Amino acid sequence: MAERPSDGPMDAGRFAALADAYGSALHRWPPADQAAAMLFAETDEGRAVLRRAGRLDTMLDRHRVEAPGPALHRTILARAAAEVRQERRRRFWWLGFGLAGVGLAGAVAGLALVTVVSPDIQPDHYVMDANATSFGDAGPDVDQTEEDL
Repeated sequence: MAERPSDGPMDAGRFAALADAYGSALHRWPPADQAAAMLFAETDEGRAVLRRAGRLDTMLDRHRVEAPGPALHRTILARAAAEVRQERRRRFWWLGFGLAGVGLAGAVAGLALVTVVSPDIQPDHYVMDANATSFGDAGPDVDQTEEDL
């Protein structure tokens, strides 16, 4: 409810709205409206509104909420403990995903670095294949004279 202080005498609608919002005790009302409300409270209509607000105040003051039982207390604690366990599990899995992502990013970065940085140099030495030995070629088409030596 928007509060607007009254500049002049208070009307019945404003007085009833303030009584519904703040109750019958005028000291709880906004300070800007208290002086005009005290003047209006002396009228018959003002007294009737305050009596109705006073009955509501009395009913609200008598209302008590029972303390929660031990079963509710245990249920709340059990749910809270389960939520904490679930949050820890969630955090563990996200940590694992993060570490896997970092590892994959490192592998990709390393591959890119090796691909870009390593020069494309042709080897200047002979690379031996499966049929070559230090003493010559041992392939199937070798001359017999080479083997007799």
